[in-house]
Amino acid sequence: MQKLICILLAFSFFLKTYSQPATYLEKHRPQFHFSPPAHWMNDPNGMVYYKGEYHLFYQYYPDSTVWGPMHWGHAVTKDLMHWQHLPIALYPDSLGYIFSGSAVVDQNNTSGFQKGEEKPLVAIFTYHNIAGEKGGRTDYQSQGIAYSIDKGRTWKKYNGNPVIKNPGTKDFRDPKVMWHEASKQWILTMAVANRVQFYHSTDLKKWELSGSFGVNEGSHGGIWECPDLFQLPTADGSMSKWILLVSINKGSPNGGSGTQYFIGNFDGRTFTNDNSAKTVLWLDYGCDDYAGVTWSNAPGNRRLFLGWMSNWQYAQKVPTQKWRSAMTLPRELFLSKTKDGYRVVTIPAKECESLRTRKAIDFLSQKEYAYSLAELTVEFDLSNNTSNDVGIEISNAKHENVRIGYNGATNHFYIDRTNCIDRSFSKEFASVHTAPRQVLGNRLKMHLFIDKSSVELFADDGTVVMTDIFFPAEDFNRIHSYAKDGKPPLVVGNLYDLQSVWR
Repeated sequence: MQKLICILLAFSFFLKTYSQPATYLEKHRPQFHFSPPAHWMNDPNGMVYYKGEYHLFYQYYPDSTVWGPMHWGHAVTKDLMHWQHLPIALYPDSLGYIFSGSAVVDQNNTSGFQKGEEKPLVAIFTYHNIAGEKGGRTDYQSQGIAYSIDKGRTWKKYNGNPVIKNPGTKDFRDPKVMWHEASKQWILTMAVANRVQFYHSTDLKKWELSGSFGVNEGSHGGIWECPDLFQLPTADGSMSKWILLVSINKGSPNGGSGTQYFIGNFDGRTFTNDNSAKTVLWLDYGCDDYAGVTWSNAPGNRRLFLGWMSNWQYAQKVPTQKWRSAMTLPRELFLSKTKDGYRVVTIPAKECESLRTRKAIDFLSQKEYAYSLAELTVEFDLSNNTSNDVGIEISNAKHENVRIGYNGATNHFYIDRTNCIDRSFSKEFASVHTAPRQVLGNRLKMHLFIDKSSVELFADDGTVVMTDIFFPAEDFNRIHSYAKDGKPPLVVGNLYDLQSVWR
């Protein structure tokens, strides 16, 4: 009977979502970022690689373009760029909505779920009991698991759920699981109110609490969410550190939700911070990269990251119709040694280069260029620059624009989206966002990806990252460099036209 119900629910999903298929030509629709066919999406979940496919699950409400009873939507990609939409993987049940979580490949069948040749994929997620929450209980969130033995195409929930019961804490969620080779056990990292807690298990079913971190560490402008724990090597592979990502809502450097990170060590039980408790490190200084986590089991031991490209300040109000929200580009994380110690650098995944439709256009030879979708790499020589303000502007015929620049007087990068939107949908949206430059020197580098409604800046080889969305009255289609005083001191400029991944 349960299998029949799942089949009927999946068929209902297809009728609702695909009876009027997305054209991916809707106004503001991203062309090389993942977005759902229709309706509401938020956090990426269950990101795992298995047999040539990167799985992406995501917080999904199939009945509306605003948040509602959470499911796990599902898509796969072989190249991190082109996506195949699959049926909903997990539906709410009597234990609650299906909130955020993770998935792993159980290579050694520690769970005992394997029946044939395929290794079990095991998802662990938060159950959110809405009736308990409305009833004033504090234990309305618990952790459950589900498994797949057909390469992630169908999922069965474990009969013994929940596998971690709530001890009486209101915010008790977002489990991220990894295999810890040194101790030969599974480690689960979970957000618990104003900290993270670590659990360990040998079979993914029985879990014991081993440690906690963060009560007096980092930023506490809002609740902690969506943690991720992993080892990260330097680009040359000479050494590695443990990284702990923690999303926070509210309290990001430019308002609303954002992601901080910690660098240190993990001994199989708990995490210790290399930096002072007051040091706050941000993965992305823009307003629109939240709840991001990394793929489990990625080939080549790459640490590949994906975030939700929105902000809880206005996510449910943005002026899209058929769908809401998109994901960032896939990004690769590395460790870099700086004057302040080790820091995470973020670069676009190399697979992004496959979007280029032709060789680079020399961005230095003209004052302005026409574009539809673009990747741009530029370098400014600031040594003889008379201007304290240089950058790149994208615009349209209605004189709307977004500026992505650097202010030498304040030593900050910035994204200014104040001139691209009807401000009525959100008082917080039309604003200027800033990020402190992290390196010294007169050679300033900016690497930009510009979609229909977003820009991602990777500055100075990924030492500063900013992600912002925007919604002009008509698409931006012109791009040029600027300097507030004098000629832009550009010395390198390469513009690539990009293709849509949906057509």
